[in-house]
Amino acid sequence: MKKVAPLAAPGHMGVDYEARVDFDRLRKYRIGRAKDALNSSECGAFLLFDFYNIRYTTQTWIGGALGDKMTRYALLTRDGGEPMLWDFGSAVRHHKLYSPWLKEENNRPGMLGMRGAVAPSAGLMESAIKEIKSLLVEAGVADMPIGVDIVEPAFLFEMQRQGLKVVDAQQFMLDARVIKSIDEIMLLNQAAAMVDGVYQNIVDVLKPGIRENEIVALANKRLYEMGSDQVEAINAISGDRCNPHPHNFTDRIIRPGDQAFFDIIHSFNGYRTCYYRTFAVGSATASQHDAYTKAREWMDAAIDTVRVGVGTDEIAKVWPKAEDFGFTDELAAFGLQFGHGLGLGLHERPIISRLNSLENPIEIKAGMVFALETYCPASDGVSAARIEEEVVVTDSGVHVLTKFPSKELFIANEY
Repeated sequence: MKKVAPLAAPGHMGVDYEARVDFDRLRKYRIGRAKDALNSSECGAFLLFDFYNIRYTTQTWIGGALGDKMTRYALLTRDGGEPMLWDFGSAVRHHKLYSPWLKEENNRPGMLGMRGAVAPSAGLMESAIKEIKSLLVEAGVADMPIGVDIVEPAFLFEMQRQGLKVVDAQQFMLDARVIKSIDEIMLLNQAAAMVDGVYQNIVDVLKPGIRENEIVALANKRLYEMGSDQVEAINAISGDRCNPHPHNFTDRIIRPGDQAFFDIIHSFNGYRTCYYRTFAVGSATASQHDAYTKAREWMDAAIDTVRVGVGTDEIAKVWPKAEDFGFTDELAAFGLQFGHGLGLGLHERPIISRLNSLENPIEIKAGMVFALETYCPASDGVSAARIEEEVVVTDSGVHVLTKFPSKELFIANEY
């Protein structure tokens, strides 16, 4: 693989003596990409409920507790329109004070029902859509389709009742978000660097007697101490839970000779990781070593295939077929030999797998950032190896962001 210059993973602070993340540049890049996507579409406006699309266009964030309540939304109208944001309660006043890139009058209180807790019959959705329609008329785009990314059925039905033609905006927004700027890449690299450190904390305590949930607690604590703004999930899988992969954690006590793998998913300034590592506890069997070696070979083959101009089908083809590692078909094995874009969202474009990429490939481009995941069950019937690397695609080659050692099976606290 061609070597490329290392990417910066600087400290959390802005300083006067190094060029670090330029947040003004980041905000301009993101809203510029969103406006370009809108202006190239058939839509007169995008109405956005997806938390990540709202952050991408308005540069605002109020925390994960409200991320699935469908009560904050943003409107972007074409040809020079500035983003408007309807937000939760006092967050509106906070944006007016601390988010000067949004026009003050474009910060509005919004409340649609908290996923039906207030019934649609109360009229909140009806009045909100009337307000949106008036803004579309004012912008001269009321006769054009309006793109929506995700939506509650009751809200969609009310939009249609009021005469709006609704189309899909999510495809356009995912296309806008697929190419990362230098600032986005720096934040993704910083997020990965934080997980590098957490894995060192994990291997220090990965000994018989510790429980999976204790590892999860440790990882959450360390990430928040280091500046994470959201720990989305920590998978902790050990021993006979490794095969099949359950994608969760329990209170299982880790025992001598276990194989254990972890996935750390968090975000720094919104930009996420998906970062698996596999360890043996104290010692490893030949079966465990063999499984890890295969998972590593599949990973290296995938990374070696990645370059500008390659199709995602070419990457997927280097991975084993589902039947080759114990599954009936690609749908049943989905997510085990797998690639997915990383950014503000955990699963962005490109999605790489034998399930979708062989017939519908996407061209790899410079500026894409994605994770590659492999999984190999061991011949002992219970152990398994899971590896994940995050990569940045550049014109001169591929850069791996995930640095914790993974070329060979790492034996924690070897006897």
